[in-house]
Amino acid sequence: MNRNDLRRLDLNLLIVFETLMHERSVTRAAEKLFLGQPAISAALSRLRSLFDDPLFVRTGRSMEPTARAQEIFALLSPALDSISTAVSRASEFDPATSTAVFRVGLSDDVEFALLPALLRRLRSEAPNVVLVVRRANYLLMPNLLASGEISVGVSYTEELPANAKRKTLRRSKPKLLRADAVPGTLSLDEYCARPHAMVSFAGDLNGFVDEQLARLDRSRKVVLAVPQFNGLGTLLAGTDLIAVVPDYTAATLTAAGGLRAEDPPFESSSFEMSMAWRGAQDNDPAERWLRSRIQMFFGDPDSLE
Repeated sequence: MNRNDLRRLDLNLLIVFETLMHERSVTRAAEKLFLGQPAISAALSRLRSLFDDPLFVRTGRSMEPTARAQEIFALLSPALDSISTAVSRASEFDPATSTAVFRVGLSDDVEFALLPALLRRLRSEAPNVVLVVRRANYLLMPNLLASGEISVGVSYTEELPANAKRKTLRRSKPKLLRADAVPGTLSLDEYCARPHAMVSFAGDLNGFVDEQLARLDRSRKVVLAVPQFNGLGTLLAGTDLIAVVPDYTAATLTAAGGLRAEDPPFESSSFEMSMAWRGAQDNDPAERWLRSRIQMFFGDPDSLE
């Protein structure tokens, strides 16, 4: 197909194809694109005719892509990113008048401790924009970015989609939280003897603290695991429970009173918190503005030195 032949091609078909590759379901693709299922089915029929290939084969409840579909997707995805970038560069963005909808992914600690200050700034600069926050972590972030459900995310990150970009915002250290009135800091023996609370999105009863303790041939007893940081201070109040949280989360929790923070009684490495975003929107003026505000209110330049 030469470029003149592209005039016969409906770009919307390629968007449907990309969405089907992510969702593997006509129903979910229709929901994602705000279209009816018959419209998606009709688009899939046209795509099969265009590429002379079945593209998707139903396997149980899922639609598995053919080898040809995988080949097309590998070439198509970066091409659509380039088209999106070219179009976005021609647009203007005025935060004072914009009604843009921003979809961001935040880990619970970031949402709890850092989002309020960012939100106040956004309301001041761009009172008509809409912010949609999705819960994200290092496991959820890749799919949320790849599918376009979010344009930017902030969390501890590991693997990301090939076309995603990443910037380290801060390195944080863990802090020990306690609500008791016993003077002084806890020794390692006291720390291990006390009952522990932890925040665990997946409901796990162990984490990086247990790995650190295992290196010292020590262990702890977790008696409470909750899925989010909001309310942790209330749960610790009036008990001998202790918890280890990121330093910026500790600052928010102790600011409300009733809790104090100290360094844990063992050496612990720092954690990098990163901002990741879709490469397709790297040069989008609105997204660049949002990322600059995220860096301003979530970042800590001093921790990166």
